[in-house]
Amino acid sequence: MSSRRTFIQSAIGAATVLGGASRLLGMNRKRASDRPNDSTPLPVNTPDVQALSFTIDNGVKVFQLTAEPVKRKIAPWKTIDCWGFNGSCPGPAIQVNQSDRVRLILENHLPESTAIHWHGLEIPYAMDGMPYLSQKPIAPGSRFAYEFTVHQNGTFFYHSHSPMQQMMGMVGLFILHPQQAHAPAVDHDFGVVLQEWAVLPNNTVPNTANMEWNWLTLNGVVSPMTTPLIVRLGSRVRIRVVNIGMDHHPIHLHGHTFVVTGTEAGRQPETMWGPMNTVLVGVAQARDIEFVANNPGEWMLHCHMPHHNMNAMSDLLGDRMMMTADNEDDRALRQMQTLADDIGFEHVHHAPIAAGANQVPGFPQDAFMDMGMDEAVAKPQNNGLPRNWSAMMMGMMSLVRVLPPDLYDDVVRDIRNGYISPASSATDHSNHHHEGGRE
Repeated sequence: MSSRRTFIQSAIGAATVLGGASRLLGMNRKRASDRPNDSTPLPVNTPDVQALSFTIDNGVKVFQLTAEPVKRKIAPWKTIDCWGFNGSCPGPAIQVNQSDRVRLILENHLPESTAIHWHGLEIPYAMDGMPYLSQKPIAPGSRFAYEFTVHQNGTFFYHSHSPMQQMMGMVGLFILHPQQAHAPAVDHDFGVVLQEWAVLPNNTVPNTANMEWNWLTLNGVVSPMTTPLIVRLGSRVRIRVVNIGMDHHPIHLHGHTFVVTGTEAGRQPETMWGPMNTVLVGVAQARDIEFVANNPGEWMLHCHMPHHNMNAMSDLLGDRMMMTADNEDDRALRQMQTLADDIGFEHVHHAPIAAGANQVPGFPQDAFMDMGMDEAVAKPQNNGLPRNWSAMMMGMMSLVRVLPPDLYDDVVRDIRNGYISPASSATDHSNHHHEGGRE
């Protein structure tokens, strides 16, 4: 573990950041992946969300979807009762190719009627999924087959056309791959869905009529449970971001400059590409961003709305709520330790505070909010991260891990083998001095 951290730190120090349009477009990059060619589109990787399999019936790709209640663990200490498809929220990712004929059979296991709208797809009216207009509502226990040929390509999604069912979680990615990969070809292709939830303390069912949202998920989980995006240094990366909720989300990527290459209507012409590091993904929109991962490190990808960078801290311990007004060091530490004992991770003392901090108006704000729970969210994609990396990873965020080739190969091998590195000792984390001499 320490050798891996030393390796990536050395690589970060030695890396040279390229400039100009060639860096953004990746025209001159050295081959950084093992993909066989640049003409075949890559399958989209949707961390924490399954892909939907299909069968073939006389040349038609047949997908089975079940609308049903779902229990979704969104944080190590929080499971909600939401609605989704095939046991997943968001629903499983559907991926087809341009010109495919597809049949999507929906079986309704909900207690009320529903229908699916294929957001942005140009399909026959009878397949649009609008209850009472293009079709009758699909009653509980009934099924309906949607069938059409796709002629578009890009990042699309499917969802119930009931507003409150949408806010219960009924949405999923629908990726239409082009017949030939767009140029410049990408080496990594990821898809993420942004969702919002209003779950009051000591409750598990989202309040779909609420206008204030206290849980913000990325592919169905909040950070640090989100699975990092693992990419090789020097590779070209595409990230597809879909937003189905009540808030717009300015999605920011640390350490890199990207271009927006697509929307919920498909690929944009290169004349519209321009350098960015934050893109506003509005409600019911999709944005495809692309960049060359030429800057090694563990880079945050997150919504930049301040409250969206948080989990619902007031709901942290149920009836033992932690509020920013709780400004006693001992009290905050006891609450954190209670959660650590309950979930099963080693609590690392929080970041330093000044002597006499309680006399400063406004204190505390973030002082007692950072809490690493590395063991509770351990997975192969996290191997090699520094001790206590999860302390300030909260809310609608994830990591893009740009790894030098050897370290990339190590982590990919760990993912393939399901190997999780043992947690390093808390002594790896530097000692912090706190008010009253506590260390």
